[in-house]
Amino acid sequence: MGDQTELIFVEGNSTDGTMEEIERVVAQYPDKKIRILKQDGVGKGDAVRKGFAHADGDILMILDADLTVAPEELPKFYECLVQKKGDCINGSRLVYGMESGAMGRLAWVANRFFGSLVSWIMGQKITDTLCGTKVLWKKDYERIASQRKKLGLADPFGDFDLLFGAANLKLKIIDVPIHYKARSYGKSNISRFKEVWFLLWMCVRAWWVLQVRS
Repeated sequence: MGDQTELIFVEGNSTDGTMEEIERVVAQYPDKKIRILKQDGVGKGDAVRKGFAHADGDILMILDADLTVAPEELPKFYECLVQKKGDCINGSRLVYGMESGAMGRLAWVANRFFGSLVSWIMGQKITDTLCGTKVLWKKDYERIASQRKKLGLADPFGDFDLLFGAANLKLKIIDVPIHYKARSYGKSNISRFKEVWFLLWMCVRAWWVLQVRS
């Protein structure tokens, strides 16, 4: 996607040697523009916001470090954005068949539910709200960040923050299907079902701002 591609690792105080591995890779590829940020907050959403705040490029991309989505998927997100097919490109895990063990049945049902609910609130059809892979122009993200207080979303994951923020700015959101793989190492630090009521509250808040107050 160009020789000026910047790679930003946001390290979240892990205890399994992640920082040492990042430092090893940085030293191994001195020709690449790779930066390391130490997360001072908590949660993926905080990590995304920190990485985006320090990014120099015109296009911002999220790639989860567990590689359940391969980096080889990113060029098609880039093409959709630069060809102006959409302003916020949202990954969807629910179109292609996924690798065995990648997502449990209850998680699949919950993702379908929130996909339908969020689509209704935004007035734009998407199938998967919680896929970590999202791509947008930096200038649009800065607009989203500037009106974050208006929406009042303290999003621990970062997904609803971007989607509802984009919808509030009337940006076009489109799905791009990805091939979702099972995690090959470690366990997720995100317990989505423990946060289901919080996700519902964010939907209620976004409904009030986008449909009632607008």
